Amino acid sequence: MVKVDIDLKIKFLHGFSNKVRIQILENIKEEEKTVSQIVTALNVSQSSISQHLACLKGCGLIVGRQEGKYIYYGLRNQQVSDLLHMFDVVLEDVQNDMVFCENHIV
Repeated sequence: MVKVDIDLKIKFLHGFSNKVRIQILENIKEEEKTVSQIVTALNVSQSSISQHLACLKGCGLIVGRQEGKYIYYGLRNQQVSDLLHMFDVVLEDVQNDMVFCENHIV
């Protein structure tokens, strides 16, 4: 089994800890998008999207590909896509118990 440093794991999970970042990941899950396309799809300011893209890139979840004057953002690899799918599978299983989650925030 792979042993990962806990601080590194927390940094990685930080990419998933914000609504806009999750929306971005879901938005680019099927195909690469430019900042403008993401802004339009999510109806969030360009500066906010750019900050979240920088975070997602820093967390190792996405990559940017330059084509002409545009940068296209996509998921880093199939494992990130699989992880997003696995979140959905696990969430479907545990969602009824999650009402108690907010009562136990540390």
